[in-house]
Amino acid sequence: MRDSYAYAGGGRGVGAEDGLLPISQQATVALTALGYHDYEGIAVSEGEKPRLARDLGDNTCMILRNHGLLAVGVTVADAFLSIYNLQRACEIQVLAQAGGTPLNVDPSVLATVKQNVATVTRGMAGALAWPGLLRKLDRVNPGYAD
Repeated sequence: MRDSYAYAGGGRGVGAEDGLLPISQQATVALTALGYHDYEGIAVSEGEKPRLARDLGDNTCMILRNHGLLAVGVTVADAFLSIYNLQRACEIQVLAQAGGTPLNVDPSVLATVKQNVATVTRGMAGALAWPGLLRKLDRVNPGYAD
C-alpha cells in the first residue's frame, strides 16, 4: 500500500468546513471512496494511528479535518491519481463557494459514479495516467530520477 499526502490550500479549506460537496465531476469520484478524520492536534500520538486507520476504512481518500488530505493506493500511481483528484475537487469547491451557492450533482447521477469510473478506467485507475505523467516529467525535468 502506498500513500500520498497534501497540505494544499483547497484541501485545507474544505477540511475546515463541512467537507466535500457533490458539485463537480472530480468531487463525485472522490466521494465514492472518502473518509474523514477529526483533528487531534500535532500528530505525535501513537494512539492516533488506529483511529486514522478506522476512519480511512475501505476508502482510498481521507480529509483530515483542519489539516490536509490523505490518499492511499495499491500503487504509487493509484495513490497519486486519488490525491490529485481529491485536491482538484477541493479547489473547485473553494472557488465555487466563493461565487455563491454551488449546484449539487443530482443524487441519481451520484449513484452511478463508482461503476462508471470502473468502466471508463477498465479497472486500471492510476495505471492509465501514470505512464503519460512520467513521460511529461521526463520532458520537464529529465534528471529527476538521478
